[in-house]
Amino acid sequence: MLTQNPPGQGGKIPGGKKPDSNKMLRWFVALSTLPLLGVVTAFGLVPQDDLGLVLTDTAIEEIALPDVSTETTAASFWRSERMQRGDTVDDLLRHLDIEDADASDYLRKSPEAGSFRKLPVGTEVQVESTASGGLIALRYLDTKGNQFLIEKEQQDGAFKTSTLPAQLEQRLFVRTGEIKTSLYAAADEAGLPEAAANQLNELFSGDIDFHHDLRKGDKFTVVYEMTYSNGALLSTGRIKAAEFINQGRAYRAIYFQSEKQHGDYYTPDGKSVHKAFLRSPIAFSRISSGFSTSRFHPILNKWRSHKGTDFAAPAGTGVKATADGMISLVDSQNSYGNVVTINHQDRYTTVYGHLSRFARGLRRGQRVAQGDVIGYVGSTGLATGPHLHYEFRVNGQQKNPMRVALPDASPINNEYLAAFQPVAEDFVARLNLLRNTNLAMLD
Repeated sequence: MLTQNPPGQGGKIPGGKKPDSNKMLRWFVALSTLPLLGVVTAFGLVPQDDLGLVLTDTAIEEIALPDVSTETTAASFWRSERMQRGDTVDDLLRHLDIEDADASDYLRKSPEAGSFRKLPVGTEVQVESTASGGLIALRYLDTKGNQFLIEKEQQDGAFKTSTLPAQLEQRLFVRTGEIKTSLYAAADEAGLPEAAANQLNELFSGDIDFHHDLRKGDKFTVVYEMTYSNGALLSTGRIKAAEFINQGRAYRAIYFQSEKQHGDYYTPDGKSVHKAFLRSPIAFSRISSGFSTSRFHPILNKWRSHKGTDFAAPAGTGVKATADGMISLVDSQNSYGNVVTINHQDRYTTVYGHLSRFARGLRRGQRVAQGDVIGYVGSTGLATGPHLHYEFRVNGQQKNPMRVALPDASPINNEYLAAFQPVAEDFVARLNLLRNTNLAMLD
């Protein structure tokens, strides 16, 4: 059993003396620090050489720095701008941050820089200049893809112009689209260039009436070329293959060049895509009055037949011959106003009325090709506003030009059929793949 001291009674050491607590604490601290002091003392007694330390002498010496040259290399900058409507030479140079009187004088007056002064609106011009706005070099492409280079010579500071031949490159692009409102809205949404959309319209216009036959959900796929010159986009090339699905029916066209100077579009089985006649003699127009056996005439104020189709279009719009043929009439005629009549393949005749004027030099007996401009939209004769009255006659009888069955153009020559087949098979395989991919993306 452990004994306890009574409360208030401290402990005693032998001999009956009370312990000195402060003295005991000092001895405890002293004894506990002896090992540390021993280590420090031992460390201090070890020579530095035995620790592997290298003794070095510190020296202070003045070092002369090399002279810094105050000369700097002249910097140059490349900039590019496009010609804007109404731009003069000085306007363009100002857009490019060029402040160089000698360059301005050369570009405005030198015969060698004559093509520069005739650049079409939208042409890209690239310049290399100094930081202060001096012209070092200027380059641009002409309409044929040739690169013009105007440089400042280092020796005498004069400018010279040189021409580099066009380095043309054809690149294939693919676009797919779906009709929601119109062909051109869908083409724009798909990123299809306007020139390619125009081709697509013309390509299938013999089978599809783009004014009335389009339906929401119709789809198209287009494989087309883009032409680049020296790496810069030059123009939209031709369509190489296309598919248009209209109301569930697929129409296909493949370009094939049978001869060096001649190419055309054919279906995969070799039939001509083009019809002998275009459906419409005007691009991008709407039908303001259709073919009818009974229509209320807005000027005569009575009911009468309207055996043609009226295409509303701005005055001055070009009117195209819808097929190859011979001009049989160029004259002003009663209610038709200024009118042109063309005979085609013995049985067919087309009539173009209310023209504001005829194409220059057009005359009776002249042969014209499909797509040739023969006149311009107007409101001559009995017309309330500018439009084209178009008639399609078979053996002298007017037929609805939007519904009549148009004769086909000639199929591919048997001589070229063997060469055409592998080209057609290749593009058909591409169109099938693209169609399946596109439908998968839409679903």
